Amino acid sequence: MKISARNSLEGVVKTVIKGATTAHVEIELTGGAIVTASITNEAVDDLKLAVGSKAFAVIKSSDVMVAVA
Repeated sequence: MKISARNSLEGVVKTVIKGATTAHVEIELTGGAIVTASITNEAVDDLKLAVGSKAFAVIKSSDVMVAVA
């Protein structure tokens, strides 16, 4: 797979929760961290996402914000 985004995190699909039009997909990374993505139900079907399947969280952003409490 070649992609322009530089942040690609490999993991395993932990949950897929479909709503009316959008699904929340949790990907568990090595070490146990969870990344959650909101994607269309159509994308879930096209990618054949299912609990336990291998997936990549691809992150592309022009800004990163940092905050402290």
